[in-house]
Amino acid sequence: MLSDAAWDRPSLSGFWQQRPIEGTRSTQETEVYIGYTETTLYVGIVAYDSDPSGIIMADSRRDASLENGDNVSFIIDSFMDQQNGLVFGTNPAGIEYDAQVSRQASGSMMGSGGFNLNWDTNWRVATHIGDYGWSAEFEIPFRSLRFGNQDVQTWGFNFQRTIRRNNEIAYWAPISRQYSLSRLADAGRVAGIEAPAMRNFKITPYLLGRERTGNRIASLSDQDGGFDIKYSVTPSLTLDATYNTDFAQVEVDEFQINLDRFSLFLPEQRPFFLENSAQFTVGDPGEMELFFSRRIGIAGDGSAIPIKGGLRLSGKVGDATNVGLLHMQADEVAGVAPQTDFSVARVSQEFDNRSSLGFLVVNKEENGSLDGGPNHYNRTYAVDGQLGLGDDALLSGFVAKTDTPGLSGDDMAVRLAAASDTEAWSFAGSVTHVGENFNPEVGFLRRKDYTRVGIFGLNRWRDASWDNLLEMRPHIAYRGWWGGDGLYETGFWHVDNHWEWKSGFEIHTGVNFLHEGVRESFEFAPGYEVAAGDYDDEELQLVLITDDSQPLSMRVTAKIGGYFGGDRVQVTPAINYRVGEVFNARLGWTLNELKRPGNPEKLRINVGSLRMTYSFSPQISLQALFQYNDATDVVGANLRFAWLTSADAGFYLVYNEMRDEDVGMFTEKRREWILKFSHTFDLFN
Repeated sequence: MLSDAAWDRPSLSGFWQQRPIEGTRSTQETEVYIGYTETTLYVGIVAYDSDPSGIIMADSRRDASLENGDNVSFIIDSFMDQQNGLVFGTNPAGIEYDAQVSRQASGSMMGSGGFNLNWDTNWRVATHIGDYGWSAEFEIPFRSLRFGNQDVQTWGFNFQRTIRRNNEIAYWAPISRQYSLSRLADAGRVAGIEAPAMRNFKITPYLLGRERTGNRIASLSDQDGGFDIKYSVTPSLTLDATYNTDFAQVEVDEFQINLDRFSLFLPEQRPFFLENSAQFTVGDPGEMELFFSRRIGIAGDGSAIPIKGGLRLSGKVGDATNVGLLHMQADEVAGVAPQTDFSVARVSQEFDNRSSLGFLVVNKEENGSLDGGPNHYNRTYAVDGQLGLGDDALLSGFVAKTDTPGLSGDDMAVRLAAASDTEAWSFAGSVTHVGENFNPEVGFLRRKDYTRVGIFGLNRWRDASWDNLLEMRPHIAYRGWWGGDGLYETGFWHVDNHWEWKSGFEIHTGVNFLHEGVRESFEFAPGYEVAAGDYDDEELQLVLITDDSQPLSMRVTAKIGGYFGGDRVQVTPAINYRVGEVFNARLGWTLNELKRPGNPEKLRINVGSLRMTYSFSPQISLQALFQYNDATDVVGANLRFAWLTSADAGFYLVYNEMRDEDVGMFTEKRREWILKFSHTFDLFN
C-alpha cells in the first residue's frame, strides 16, 4: 500500500488542533500524500500514533458517522469557488464515507449551505493498522469527481484527523472553532493537477420481486424492473435518467407525534432525489421549502405513487454557473392522483466571497382531474441570493411567487436573513413573510399566511485555566409567528447554556418561555381539546450527553413545565451500544405526559424505536428498525439486508410489517417481502 515506491514524494504535514487546544500542534503526526494517474486520483494518509492500542473503531457501515471513533477525512474544492466541494473519509475499519457540500455549509450553527451525506459515488479505500498507528489509501476515479476543463489545475484541499480518545480534532489548514471541514474559504491549495477529460456513462438496471399480505388483501405478488443512467456531458455537468423508478431499499420513515396544529416535516430519504438536492434548495428549512421532492411519488397519506421516470441535468457550466434541471412523471392512481408532470429549473451564479444570485421555477401539471374538472396546474417562481460580508458574515434571502388557479393576490413570500460567525460569537436574524394565497404545491409549507421573526446569539467561551471543562456556550434565541390577521400565533424564547467537558460529556441547562395564540379549538388526542385563546407558559429544559466514543453512551432530553395552559413532562432518552465496529444498537424513547385544565386524567403518549445494525464488512450489513406508537397502537418493523457491489447498487432483501388497532393490537395488518438486485455497468471502463 503506502510502502509502494509511487509514494516516494514530499508529503503534506503539520496539522493544527481545533480542539481541545485551538491553535496548537496536533499531539500526533499526520502525513498526507497526493498522486494521480491518467484515470485516478490517489490520496494516502499516514496517521501516526504513539499508542496504537488506543485507536477507536466505532462503525464499518458505508456513510456511518465518523465522529464516534478515530478517522481521517478531506474535502476537495475542484473549482476553487470556495463554496462547493466533495468530502471523502474513512476510519481504521475501512469505512467508505462521502458527502457533497453546497454553498459552503460552514459547519457552524449559522451555516447557510447544504451538507448532503446521501451523495454517493464509486471509489475505494484500503486501511492498515500497525505499530506506527494506522494508514489509509484512497483510490478515486476522476470520473467520480467534477472539475473544470483546464489542462493543469489548482484545487482546494483540506484534511481533518480525529484522535477520539483525546477528543482531538486537527486540520492541515487551520480552521477556527466555529467552523468544520466544510469551511472551504480556509482550505489550502494543491497545484499542478493534470485532470483528464474523462468520459462517464453508467447504466444501473434493477430487478425486483415483491410479495404482500395483509388484512385488505389475502396475497399479492409482483415483479418489476427498471434502470438508472448516468452520463457526464462534461467533467462538471451530469445527466441522470431514470425509468420505472423504485425505492424499495429505502428505510421507512420514523414515527412522529404531532401535539400541535401545524404540519410535521418528514425528510426525503430516496437516493435519486437526494443526489445534488442542495442545488434545488431555496427556502427556510423545515418551515418553508419552495421545492420539496417528497411531493413527487408520495401521496398525502404516505402511500407510494408509481414514478414512470425522469431526467435530471445538474452541475456547472464554466467555473461559476450552477445549473439544475429536473423533470419527473408520476403515474395515475385511480381515486388518488392523476398522471402528473413535475418540472424544476434552477440556475445560480456564484461570485467572490461566498456570494451568489439564483433563479428557481417549479411547475406541476396534472394530466386529467379526479373530479372531472379542468386540468390542474401549480407554479412557483423565485429569485434568491446571498452576499458574503468579510470573512464571517452573510446576508441571504429570496422573493417567491406562486400561480394557482382560483387563487389570486397575496401570493408571494419574502425572506431576509443575516448571520455572523466569529471565533467567540455567533449572531443571526431573519424576517419571513408568507401571503395568504402563497401555495407551493411541490414545496413544503408548515403553516400559511404568517410573518415570522427569528433572532439568535451565542458565545463560545474557552479558558486555558479550566482543567476539564472545554467550552461553555451561553445563548439566547427567539422565534415568533404572527398570522395575517395580526394574531400572535406562536412565540418561543430559549435561554440556555451548553457545558462541554474535554471528555465529551455535555450538559445543557435551559429555560423556554412559550406563547400560543389558538385561533380555533383543536384536539391533539381524542378527548384532549385545546380551546381557542392565548396561552403563556414556561418550561425547564435539560439535556445530558455522555461520551459517544465509549461502547455504551446515552443522550437524555427532558422538558418540564406548562403546555397550552396545562402541564407537560416530556422525557426523550436514547441509549447507544456498540461492539467494536461490527454491531451498533440505538434504543430511543419519547414519553409525553400531559394534563389539561379541568381534566383529571393524565394523557400518556409513548413513541419508541430500536435500531440495530450488524456489519459483516463495509459492503455487507443487516439492519433492523422496530417502532412503537401507543397513541395509535401501531407497531412497525423494517429489516434490510444489503450487499453493495458499488456505491449505488447491489443486492437487497427487505421485510416490512405493520400492525395496528384496526384489527387488534398484535394482529397482522400488512406484511411485505421485497427482493431487489441492481448492478452498475460502466460502459467506458
